[in-house]
Amino acid sequence: MPKIIQNVREQLLIEAKKQVLERGYTNTTIRSVAKECGIGVGTVYNYFESKELLVASFVFEDWEKYLLAMSKLPTDDGEVLLKGIYDSLRLFAKEYEKIFFDTDVKKMVSVGFLSKHKLLREQIASFILPLCIAKEVENPKYVSSFVAEAIISWSMETDDFRSLYTILEKIIK
Repeated sequence: MPKIIQNVREQLLIEAKKQVLERGYTNTTIRSVAKECGIGVGTVYNYFESKELLVASFVFEDWEKYLLAMSKLPTDDGEVLLKGIYDSLRLFAKEYEKIFFDTDVKKMVSVGFLSKHKLLREQIASFILPLCIAKEVENPKYVSSFVAEAIISWSMETDDFRSLYTILEKIIK
C-alpha cells in the first residue's frame, strides 16, 4: 500500500530551500530532495517539472512575503518608506546570496533577466509612486521608477542607506 504524505508540495519546497541554502544550487538535485522527503523522484515531477521550477517556486513565495511587508510601509514618510524597501531588498538578497551568486544560476536566468528586472523595478516603484504623488513630484511615475532602480542597485552594493537617502530625498522633493 502506498504511503500517504501530507503537504507534499510544501515539504518539497522546504527541503529544496534547505538544501540550496546549505549546499548551493548545483549540489541540490531532484533526487536529493526526494530522498530527504522520503518520496520517489517521479513524485517530485508531479509537482515541479524541473529543479529550476522547484527553486523558483520557493524563491517566488518568499519574494511575495517581502512584497507584502513592503506594501505595508507608510507612504507618508519618505525616509521610512525608502529605508524599509532598501532593508527588505538587502534581507532578501542576503537570504538568497547562494543562489544569486551561483554561476550556474546566473547562466540559467540570464535569458529572462531583463524582463524580470523590469518587473522588480515596477513592483518597487508601485510602493514609491504614492509618495511621489503626495510630494507633487513632476512626472511621478518616472521618478518612482528611477528611485526604485537606484534602491535596487544600491541595496546590492552598500549598506549605507543614509548616503543614498540624501540623494533620493533631493530627487523626491
